[in-house]
Amino acid sequence: MSRILSKHRTAGLVGAAIIAGAACLPYAINSSSAFAAPSDTGGILAPSGSFASVVDADKPAVVTITTTMKTTDVSADQQSPMDEQFRQFFEDQGIPLPRPAPQQRGSQHAMALGSGFIVSPDGVIVTNNHVIDNALDIKVTLDDGTELPAKLIGTDPKSDVAVLKVEAGKPLQTVAWGDSDRLKLGDQILAIGNPFGIGTTVTAGIVSARGRDLHSGPYDDFIQIDAPINHGNSGGPLVDREGKVVGINTAIYSPNGGSVGVGFAIPSDEAKEIVAKLEKDGSINHGYLGVQIQPVTKDVADAVGLDKTGGALVAAVSADTPAAHAGLKPGDIVTSVGGETVKTPKDLSRLVADLSPGTQKSLGVWRDGKEIDLNVTVGANADGQKQAAATSPEAQGQSSGQPSLGIGLAELTPDVRQQLNLPRSVSGAVVASVNPDKSAAAAGIQSGDVIVSVNDRPVHNARDVKAAIAEAGKAGRKSVLLLVERDGNKTFVAVPLAAA
Repeated sequence: MSRILSKHRTAGLVGAAIIAGAACLPYAINSSSAFAAPSDTGGILAPSGSFASVVDADKPAVVTITTTMKTTDVSADQQSPMDEQFRQFFEDQGIPLPRPAPQQRGSQHAMALGSGFIVSPDGVIVTNNHVIDNALDIKVTLDDGTELPAKLIGTDPKSDVAVLKVEAGKPLQTVAWGDSDRLKLGDQILAIGNPFGIGTTVTAGIVSARGRDLHSGPYDDFIQIDAPINHGNSGGPLVDREGKVVGINTAIYSPNGGSVGVGFAIPSDEAKEIVAKLEKDGSINHGYLGVQIQPVTKDVADAVGLDKTGGALVAAVSADTPAAHAGLKPGDIVTSVGGETVKTPKDLSRLVADLSPGTQKSLGVWRDGKEIDLNVTVGANADGQKQAAATSPEAQGQSSGQPSLGIGLAELTPDVRQQLNLPRSVSGAVVASVNPDKSAAAAGIQSGDVIVSVNDRPVHNARDVKAAIAEAGKAGRKSVLLLVERDGNKTFVAVPLAAA
């Protein structure tokens, strides 16, 4: 729930909160499910000098969505300390006061506002999941002012897409899906919605960036725009110069809660497939693999003998998961899923999420210097699980190997194990010291890290670590790939040998 929504919720009509992870940005990402006040378009003009024809065609298909949510007044059944002191004073004087009957917690209804657009003449409406999340009642107001109750057809929190249905008793004006893959930086776009409940508003701008990842789920591939969008715009359409929907306005990046020209929209090519599934089944059961993954950097590629940096490096495999059953191992690099190329960890997350549980696929895997195929049966994604969790470099920790790389190694004695809280099943060598001027420090190695493998070869002691690194140097490898355990988490780190 956004800070703005919490503050104004009891006041009436306010914006619904975005589900994207605001913590991953220096400023809060607030829901664009609010309104966009009219603003100067900065000289952006359609080829004809006006967007009027586009607005005339699309505006009747844009709707306002109002939801009712239940809130709880947690203080209704609590007495203030002053009330209790007042009562105690009179009771001490022998004057008993009647105690009030226990009160139940007070409840009230809050209203939230968003936008949506009609994609079928029979009243199918697309919006954001966060616009209708936890709603007790949903109402849709058409462009002509007609207010209709809406039925929730389906919702997918992971993609932040929801589908509603209204019965208008007549065919409704619609807007067509466009091709978001054709969008280029600098292309003109329009955002349509109902900001702050002031009425349907149109703002113009350009595509500022593609493929933005807000770390809110496997489908993060946002279109960034500079057209002003604000609270109330969430769920409204982003349209191109032909008037076709190329995105769903979803979030803004803002230090003050208002539009600063950095907005985000879900691409239409992603959204329309999700909408089709929701219309058919009402929900989407996403696939689950059960691995932690990280990018394949140039150093990682050099360490494992790859001539390119594409793929997703498997850092850990959870026990009793589809990945474990398929034979995936830490150190594997997944290069394809069902023949589709995996260029980044995000590609793997999205490809797996798109699969239905029970689907069988072949995984292309780089292991021990060659390509192999593994067959996997995709599992069901439960709450809290990630399809394939991409870990950030900061969370990965990074490691290196032997004294020549700028670290001192020590054996895992019983005392060291107890100090590091390591189970007996963990073997390797512990990093006792790190030279701040050497490659290990630059890679992020810390004292207390435990090196458990070098170039996918398990190590049991410091001597094994040194021998494996020496062997990599003799083989002409430019880097070594180390698997490090820190605070119960394992991560791969590639260390350039040339930098040693």
